[in-house]
Parts: sequence; structure tokens; C-alpha cells
Amino acid sequence: MISSVLPTYNRAPLSFVKGEGTWLIEADGRRFLDLGAGIAVNALGHAHPGLTEALTAQAGALWHTSNLYQIPQQQALADKLVEATFADTVFFTNSGTESCELAVKMARKYFYDKGQPERVEIITFDGSFHGRSSAGIAAAGSEKMTKGFGPLLPGFVHLAFGNHDALRAAITDRTCAVLVEPVQGEGGIRPLPDACLKGLRDLCDEHGILMILDEVQCGVGRTGKLFAHEWAGVTPDIMMVAKGIGGGFPLGAVLATEDAASGMTAGTHGSTYGGNPLGCAVGCAVMDIVADPGFLAEVNRKAGLLRQKLEGLVASHPDVLEGVRGSGLMLGLKCKVAPADLVAAGYTAEVITVPAGDNVVRLLPPLTITDDEIAEAVSRLDRAAGSLAPS
Repeated sequence: MISSVLPTYNRAPLSFVKGEGTWLIEADGRRFLDLGAGIAVNALGHAHPGLTEALTAQAGALWHTSNLYQIPQQQALADKLVEATFADTVFFTNSGTESCELAVKMARKYFYDKGQPERVEIITFDGSFHGRSSAGIAAAGSEKMTKGFGPLLPGFVHLAFGNHDALRAAITDRTCAVLVEPVQGEGGIRPLPDACLKGLRDLCDEHGILMILDEVQCGVGRTGKLFAHEWAGVTPDIMMVAKGIGGGFPLGAVLATEDAASGMTAGTHGSTYGGNPLGCAVGCAVMDIVADPGFLAEVNRKAGLLRQKLEGLVASHPDVLEGVRGSGLMLGLKCKVAPADLVAAGYTAEVITVPAGDNVVRLLPPLTITDDEIAEAVSRLDRAAGSLAPS
């Protein structure tokens, strides 16, 4: 008999009832160190007082009116994002998947309005993940996500990750954009080198096409900059955001330049819940904290500490672990065992990690993790890895 909850998830046998900063408390009272943060969502940890205060105050005033009316909290968050980024304008969504849908529409509408309706193709890369909507799975193109769901949304060209010659050859008079994650998350914490991101920007400019960045997982302070592309000193035309921007509240956004967004006029897109007062009140509180240079400097310092300790962990378990990769507090442990085995061993050691592709386990702790918690987390990972070593 089917569960009352559609069984599309392979859930771990854990039921968390409370969160405190970097800690999750299970129903039986066990305390787990959370190095997953809800898959990079709880950027400021669990029950952050500033976010709790913002949500509670807004909940007592106004929850929802719809986008038929002005929403002051939405305007305030849009202003903060525009001030802090390349963008001239912002559309708010509820998730990264919804942000992908709009980014695709925006790029295609841009060229349609320029009198080039044939320019609909978007170049994407193996190992990418852009959500589970029709556009998202078509963009990623992996058989695992697309099998059985009928005809895919056309107009996506899939290339091998890091093949520059193939990328240049794939651009035609039908190409409208290139869509890429500065750091692949689901694909196994694979950062795009700064030189490659700069080259991609130059290539898009050379051919007059748009660069779309998916910073749903790697954005909002995760890599030690507010957004990961800042490390390369380039800016996109369109950027997808979600996860960390709401600090745990469902919130996403598409940021764009005025030119790239020029086709999206009244009536071309909409959302019932997107940019509601609750979500945007929390988003404003997140931005006030994460966009502060001092906060980001601390993320970088702690990222260095965590990486140093993880390198030692890898050296201690050569039969289980192969290496560390990633950027900031978006790190991956390349495994010699099945990632699911290390994740499961972590449950026994009371530390939460997240599996990914390319035989990698993701470490995505709250950006507020302390030095002592980093030491304790690596100690628990050490126990987990030790339990998997061949006898």
C-alpha cells in the first residue's frame, strides 16, 4: 500500500524535531552536527535569532496579498540585491527550479524581441543540476532525471564539462545562452576555474549571447563571496538564486541586467507566492548579515580551517578517501567507497553530510559554524571514515 506521502524520496531513518545553530536534535534526543544545512539552505544555521525575529514580526503583520499589489518587503529585498550585485532588476520565485524556468524564458524572449526568434538553444554541461521541472531536467539532460517523463523540452545542447573546443564549436546562429553553475553541486562539487569563467564571459560577448549562472547552491556567501562568480571578476547577464537566500524559508530569485530582462514585460511571467511578505522579510534579514564584508571574511577563514582539517582526514584514511575539493564552505570529499556508505556511517557518528555525483560526499555546513564545531565535525567524520576502512 502506498504511503500517504508520495514515496519519491529515499529517506534516512531520522526524524529531527529541533535545530540550534549547527546542531539538529533527533526525536530520541541525539544531537547531530549538521554539515548539510538542508542542502545549502540553512545558510545561517537553525533557528537563527535574527531570522526568527524577522519572520515572527512579519507573520504578526501580513502574510500574503499576491503580486497584484505593491509589496514593500519585496521592494526592500530587490533593492538590497541590486545594490550588492551586477543586477538591475529581480524577479522573486519560491525555489531554484522556478528560477530556472524564468531564466530560460527570459533568455529566449530576449532574442525573440530582437527579431531573432530562431535563437532558442541554450548550452549546458554534463553533471549539471538545474532543478526537476520540465526545463530543469531538459537543461541537465541526465538519463536518471529524464527517463520515463515523455518528450523533453527542446532547445538544449549538452556538452562535456570543461571541453572548451566543444563549447566554441557548439555556438551557432540558434544559440541564445550558455547556462552553467560556477560550482557544480549535485555533480560532485566541481568548481569552474576562474580562467574558464572569464573565458566563457568573453565567448558570450564575442558571439552576442547571454551568460546565465546558476548560483542556487553556490551563492549567498557559500564560497566566501556573496556570489561565486565574483571570484573570477566577471558578471552574468542572468543569475538564478534560491536556497541560502531564504535561510530556510522557501525563496528564490532571478537577477538580471536591464538589457537581458528587456523582454519580460507585464504579463510575460508571474507567481502567486513569489516575493510574498514572509519570504522577503526573511530574505532581507539574510542579506543584512551575509552581504557584510566582515561576515564573508569569517566564512573564508573558517573555510580554510575546515579544508586544512579535511586534508588531514583524507591522509588518515587513504583506503576510504581520495581528496578534498570545492570552494569556501562548499566542499566535497572524493571517496574510494560508495558515498552513501560514508553518509550512512556519518549517521552513526552523529554527523550529517550529503551525497553527490562523481563519488563525492558534500559538506555544506551553516556559514555560522564555529571553530570548535569544525573540530568536532572532523572528529566525527574521522570516526565515520574509520568504520569503513578494510580490516
